[in-house]
Amino acid sequence: MEEKIKEQFIKIFKDNIKREGADKLLDWIVKSDFFTAPASTKFHSAVEGGLATHSINTYNRFCKNLEKEYGKNYNLKISAESVAIIGLLHDVCKIDYYKTEYRNVKEDGVWVQKPYYTVEDKLPYGHGEKSVYILSSFIKLSREEAMAINWHMGGFDTRVMGGSYSLSTAFYNFPTAVIFHISDIEATYLDESAE
Repeated sequence: MEEKIKEQFIKIFKDNIKREGADKLLDWIVKSDFFTAPASTKFHSAVEGGLATHSINTYNRFCKNLEKEYGKNYNLKISAESVAIIGLLHDVCKIDYYKTEYRNVKEDGVWVQKPYYTVEDKLPYGHGEKSVYILSSFIKLSREEAMAINWHMGGFDTRVMGGSYSLSTAFYNFPTAVIFHISDIEATYLDESAE
């Protein structure tokens, strides 16, 4: 399964993302734990390979939602390259972010060691903004791409929970960010499970 997901991700990436620095970005992703990392510690896709699976699920949901909003020719509104960058790369902040720990769990009256994921944030830069920061070191993002990636957590973003009103302004000015946030939520809760 993991190898199939990796091949699918790389194909979508190479078919669509052509801008300067894309080759170095893909090389970094392939050499990282992106294809083995979970998407979360215990919520959606908290399994080995969950991050890559979530990225593809979100990309697919994004394509469907753009078509639903703008029609079959949505590429006249947003390029295939932008769709792939936003959809596939919104969670690069989770690369080298999770680690495996072990705890004792009683099974059938016997204590056994069970693995679980924890967070080891080596670059505490936030979430969406961290992905924008990382991606910007490889490729130049458009403002629309940066906004969609930066605010993809919507109301779950810690800045919003802390009282920031910037999300509303971003969503009013960049409708693609709204569509992408919905796509991320749908992939998380409709396409993936909490394990």
